[in-house]
Amino acid sequence: MNRPLDLGPPEDFRAARHLDVLIPTRNRPAELAVTLSGLAAQEGVGDFGVVVSDQSDGEAAYRHPAAATMVRALRHRGHPVLLTRRLPRRGLAEHRAALLAASAARYVLCLDDDVWLEPGTLRRLVTAIEELGCGFVGNAVHGLSYADDVRPETHRHYEEWDGPPTPERIRPGTPEWERASIHPAANLLHVTQKLRLAPGAWRAYKVSWIGGCVLYDRAKLVDSGGFEFWRQVPDNHQGEDVAAQLAVLARHGGAGVLPSGAYHLESPTTVTERDVEAWEVVLADEDAPQPA
Repeated sequence: MNRPLDLGPPEDFRAARHLDVLIPTRNRPAELAVTLSGLAAQEGVGDFGVVVSDQSDGEAAYRHPAAATMVRALRHRGHPVLLTRRLPRRGLAEHRAALLAASAARYVLCLDDDVWLEPGTLRRLVTAIEELGCGFVGNAVHGLSYADDVRPETHRHYEEWDGPPTPERIRPGTPEWERASIHPAANLLHVTQKLRLAPGAWRAYKVSWIGGCVLYDRAKLVDSGGFEFWRQVPDNHQGEDVAAQLAVLARHGGAGVLPSGAYHLESPTTVTERDVEAWEVVLADEDAPQPA
């Protein structure tokens, strides 16, 4: 039997590290173990911590022996891990806001609990955000069950940045909004294969938003409002990542990074009540006519 798992003291976790990985999870012990295993295999970014916030209906997912072993492996490799519970559930945006508040790192990676990162991914993302100087960079997740499903009509939405990203105000119905069509299935994987990049090379490309694996400059995320809009939206929402990224894009710019080392586990969602798009509510408030 496993010995009791140390959750870690929150006051000790808030240190001035270079990077923290923020993982919200619910009812996904197997997927969480895989996600943590990807982090445990990262190299070249020594100064990073991990915080896992659980909202499972029963026992916390990180107490499953496989997930607990990966927590211990991360700590063994010198990475502090904080394990928390955030109950009652008040929606995705509130959960992400609580995770952000747990960290004082220079950069924060918002990583979903069903994403495996191949070795070298963290190093590439940190290199990209440091060189580009923008508000966020991200790796769109590959769905490998679609590896043989090539959709060339989506590839035209791939457009590289020529120089550092600049701020963009992006709204639905614009050509810029359609950039997101490059991310479903394995579309980005096919674009990457066509480029035939040299080993170690990467490209920054224009995005409207990215799901699953996004690295923020923490100060720029907070400057753009973070996830504090959670008070504006009902609990049964999705699209909180879209709302946050649109705000950061407008102030500080952002980019996707190719190749992506993020792979979606393609498990069923645990967010079954998602009647409201958070970004629609936030944009409606931002774009509403102001009193004279």
